[in-house]
Amino acid sequence: MKQLISAPQLAQAKKILVITHMAIGDFTYMQMCFRALKRAYPHLAIDLWVDERRRTDNPAEWPHLKNYSLFDWLAASPYIDKTYTETYSPALYAQSIAAAQREDYPLVVSFTHMACHRYARLAREISPRGYIVGLKKHKYRFFELSKILSILKFNATIPLYESQEANVPHVSDIYAQWFTSAFGLSIPPQDRYPDIHIPDQWMDYARQQLADWKLGAKVVFVNAYSKGEERCWPLERVFALIEEMRSHASWQDAGFIINVVPEELPAAQALYDKMAMPGTHLFSAVDNFFQLPAILSLCSLIVTVETAVMHLANAVHVPVIALMRQNNPEWVPIDRENSTVIHVRQFGDWVDKIGLPEVMEKVLARPLC
Repeated sequence: MKQLISAPQLAQAKKILVITHMAIGDFTYMQMCFRALKRAYPHLAIDLWVDERRRTDNPAEWPHLKNYSLFDWLAASPYIDKTYTETYSPALYAQSIAAAQREDYPLVVSFTHMACHRYARLAREISPRGYIVGLKKHKYRFFELSKILSILKFNATIPLYESQEANVPHVSDIYAQWFTSAFGLSIPPQDRYPDIHIPDQWMDYARQQLADWKLGAKVVFVNAYSKGEERCWPLERVFALIEEMRSHASWQDAGFIINVVPEELPAAQALYDKMAMPGTHLFSAVDNFFQLPAILSLCSLIVTVETAVMHLANAVHVPVIALMRQNNPEWVPIDRENSTVIHVRQFGDWVDKIGLPEVMEKVLARPLC
């Protein structure tokens, strides 16, 4: 496989900019690739542009976009030197471009798999004289001339995987292949497995929180929220699941933590006040990203829809039952031994098609640690 950015280029450059539209699930796996790049070229400052595709000029939307919890993790990463995170409003986006232009990056890589052509234009705008590499679709139609011309702004390209291809590889393998193509890195499978260092401050917080809740050794974490409505599970069904689990001897003394995204807390609290059983608590990582993996690491079982929580479960080595659609098989949890996946029956079905009996069957089939 041809290495698109040569070893001499990487050795001579002092810094590189990587452009992404990254979510927590992406970084769970891609951070291992950044680690490999940093180890291979320790002198190279790796700066990261996190593009916000929900960019808006509506000020009411800015607070939750500004405080995206992923940014806490990126700020703590030993592999990332600088992060551009203020891309959520048109004005800040323009200011961020100007700041990046002043850095005069000799190398820019776009690992953005949606609207690749737009990021070719962005990469070239940021680095008019630099060597830029990016992803591109396998084929463009004749009427997509503007996209083709935009892609030509890249000095070299990496073919984009297609999510619906047969036998699509796991996302960790896809990311490793991107870094191999761009930088010539060898990232063996065992080095693609997600890992997360949780600062002591947040582990102490998690232990104290479980103590305050008077939860014992057996704790179940349940998450029904995802960014896309099609991947969410009804919160009412979470309470029904807890009631059903409590009816079985193996789980009757368990404590339960229900994860809630911050913007849904008022509605979740109202439902909790009506339906919650003793030993059940709402949780939301409102102060810092690391609250979430710290709490997860102390649980006995995690039940979650298709979102970052299921990947973080693998990173903290806690068994997980994941409720997934069929649309993105590359995103199944990587740890097969500690993961149970429940897929919807039909392609295109939403996760809410998965019923309580299907989940309980997997809960009861999983041996307790």
